[in-house]
Amino acid sequence: MNEQNRSQATAIAGRIFDNVRKVIIGKDTAIERSLITLMCRGHALVEDVPGVGKTMLARSLAVSIGCAFKRIQFTPDLLPSDIVGVSIYNQHNSEFEFRPGPIVSQVVLADEINRATPKTQSALLEAMEERQVTVGGETHLLPDPFFVIATQNPIEYEGTFPLPEAQLDRFLQCVSLGYPSFAQELEMIASQETVHPIETLQPVATAKEVICLQETVKGIFVDNKVRNYIVAVLQATRVHPNVSLGASPRATVHMFRACQALALLRDRDYVIPDDVKEMAEGLLGHRLVISHAARMRSVDRKAVVSEILETVPVPGIVRVSNSRAK
Repeated sequence: MNEQNRSQATAIAGRIFDNVRKVIIGKDTAIERSLITLMCRGHALVEDVPGVGKTMLARSLAVSIGCAFKRIQFTPDLLPSDIVGVSIYNQHNSEFEFRPGPIVSQVVLADEINRATPKTQSALLEAMEERQVTVGGETHLLPDPFFVIATQNPIEYEGTFPLPEAQLDRFLQCVSLGYPSFAQELEMIASQETVHPIETLQPVATAKEVICLQETVKGIFVDNKVRNYIVAVLQATRVHPNVSLGASPRATVHMFRACQALALLRDRDYVIPDDVKEMAEGLLGHRLVISHAARMRSVDRKAVVSEILETVPVPGIVRVSNSRAK
């Protein structure tokens, strides 16, 4: 990999990270995970209680990269056509015209996604995986970059519809913000005393730079031992006694790419086993289906992921020179 290109990509990612921090105070890990998901051309599921900044995280990311932003408020009466758009007959030219829905944007916030019916939720499947929508038999490509941030409240179940496994598997990571500390909450009051930081936030990158950043991620070197380690961790989820459905092959590819993005963010041109460990919980937790017997014993997904990381042997890696990584 060209050292200059990698340094430029790391600088772009750093600018975006620092810019979002002006709005989202004290949640560096959540910002980093969301940025890594964007760098991997993936999508993020933000699962947390109301009022902790889920919407602000999506908005500040969109502003920081200078991309078009659309918000979809999911409700039980929302229809698939309200998301992807419709074909309307034009009497003047006797042809059907496509009227795009809010999914046709660059950064899309799917707010409270679990409040919509499964039929409506399924409208996102094609868009998230294939980056296109099909309406009236015609396929329409989505803009690039395309990034979906979905939110859901984990403690409210009335009037909600759990996301199916096929939907969950399309989210590269599940992110949680959590409550701020005492000092962070005081800082939030001070930052919003006269004006909200999102109102003065300015772009620090362009859509073209984001696309270049995504391409640079693919050039980060991954040793064969690390590749084997990634596959071993993912396969261990499928044979774990407390798991009835393990991670999919799609998750393996997501893990590989996420580790590359994390290495780039850390200003490295190579991936280490610790990158796999760092990404494991956010990338695997929401994908695992815990068996009924394990749930009765209060076994949760986090504990299963931790156990797998403790039991799968970690390879020893010899530092690879830049010349070999190119």
